[in-house]
Amino acid sequence: MIWKTRLTEMMETKYPVIMGAFAGIGRAKFAAPFSNAGGLGIVTALNFKTPALFKKELSRMHDLTDKPFGINISVIPPQVRGGQSMKRKTQEEYLGYVEVALDEGVKIFTTSAYQADFIGKRIHEAGCYWFHKSATISHAQSAEKAGADAVTIVGLEGTGFKNPLTQTTLVNLTLGRRMLSVPIIAAGGIGDARGFLGALAMGADAVCFGTAIMMTEECPSMNKLKEKWMSADIFSEEYYQKIYHLQLRDTSVPSMAIGHLNKIISMKDFLDGIMEEAESILRKWGFEGEEFKTTN
Repeated sequence: MIWKTRLTEMMETKYPVIMGAFAGIGRAKFAAPFSNAGGLGIVTALNFKTPALFKKELSRMHDLTDKPFGINISVIPPQVRGGQSMKRKTQEEYLGYVEVALDEGVKIFTTSAYQADFIGKRIHEAGCYWFHKSATISHAQSAEKAGADAVTIVGLEGTGFKNPLTQTTLVNLTLGRRMLSVPIIAAGGIGDARGFLGALAMGADAVCFGTAIMMTEECPSMNKLKEKWMSADIFSEEYYQKIYHLQLRDTSVPSMAIGHLNKIISMKDFLDGIMEEAESILRKWGFEGEEFKTTN
């Protein structure tokens, strides 16, 4: 089946799926298998201390895949304090990474964490696409107003930093579709075919996989950690308190997507499995076409 949305057209990918941006492990060896399997792999720029090191990684990415891929730049918010990896950079330093990616032929740029209008402006000057990740619909509206070509909205079911006003993935998609004109990328707790199809039905043009792909063979995290996460009880009070916090801090547990995963498999098997089951479900519902096209 051919999957066609506004975002597959922008990304030029087989499937309407995009890889999450990973601190530390968002490198070519992890991102290339995602692109090769039909999605948009993402290399996280700030995993590299200098633009020169980042350039080497993008060259490595080209060696590992001939499929489309993108990069992420997280703009560190003023209120965040941390180690070297969380040190705030100047606009010129951020743009240094952008220029490297442009020189390497990258067409899709994702930004996150804080306002990135100055990055979006440069991306558009180069004729490329800018996607911004948001914690709330109001943040997504601001990104749309600033010119973002698409927005990712992360639901409360997701892991990582939370905003006190974060809503669930369901609310983000159904109301976001009414309140936004740009394509929406769904994120937060999605880990199987029904979640993928449900996200499209609720208004998304693509789905972002984060925690779900950390259980793949290609993810560089240790297998012991993967096995620990897969045995987590997402219905326990302890897990509930950690994942559904409403404070501006990180989450020490994987997203709700972990409840759908029970074994370590290859990236290709994971994505192909999602898409094949999604097609099977559509056939059971009576869909007979060879192209599934959303018309958001």
